[in-house]
Amino acid sequence: MLSFDFMRHALVAGTFISIICGMMGVFVIARGMSFLTHTLAEIGFAGAAFGLFIGWPALNGMLLFTVLSSAMVGQLGVRSARRENVISAVSALFLGLGILFIALSDKSSTSATSILFGSVIGISLSEVWQVVILSIVVAVVTLLMYRQLKFDSFDSVGARINGINGAIISIVFLIMLALSVSVAAQIVGSLLIFILLTLPAASARYFVHSVSSMIALSIGFAVAGTWLGITLGYLTNWPTSFFIATIEVIFYLIGLIWYKRS
Repeated sequence: MLSFDFMRHALVAGTFISIICGMMGVFVIARGMSFLTHTLAEIGFAGAAFGLFIGWPALNGMLLFTVLSSAMVGQLGVRSARRENVISAVSALFLGLGILFIALSDKSSTSATSILFGSVIGISLSEVWQVVILSIVVAVVTLLMYRQLKFDSFDSVGARINGINGAIISIVFLIMLALSVSVAAQIVGSLLIFILLTLPAASARYFVHSVSSMIALSIGFAVAGTWLGITLGYLTNWPTSFFIATIEVIFYLIGLIWYKRS
């Protein structure tokens, strides 16, 4: 299996994507942003479709749309009482735009399928490097703001009292989340992006209690699910996203059973 370049590319890209998704997912769960993550995925779909429409790589279009939208959401305040309604409206708009751009594009339906469901097996070496660089950027920025982000995510009231600027933290976090969504879509696609950004972290919290341990275990679940998913996809010729989703759900169910019995 490893004798093929495309499998080595898939495993390298999958590893880096899993690391940042496992790391960011802990804060996504803590900040109650699972719904927003799903919306960013749909915005990313519109961005990728726009990129194909004007002749850009799909990832570049996703980055443009998700980063700009995240910055705007951060300015509006992600803790607003009306955020669910706003996010629903934005999600519907961008999903419609994505369909429009695909319809106007001269690309085949295969391109749309790759955006929606991922295409890690077909990822090129240049795309691998792009994924690696973006993943490193997300990891470094997250580690630099780790203490403030942890405080603001798990004790927002205490963070305000201690003078932490929650607005700045939210904007930076949302931009990093946008990068994570765009990168992770290379594996699971826009429709299933919330799998890697929520389930590994949700599973990890049933086994451990400290934030650092939760991040480590979440990364472990994400990497294991991705590696197994890619391997099973290669062996069976079934969609990789299906296996990753199934494996992560199994991890979550095991965690839930463990938590109820402990």
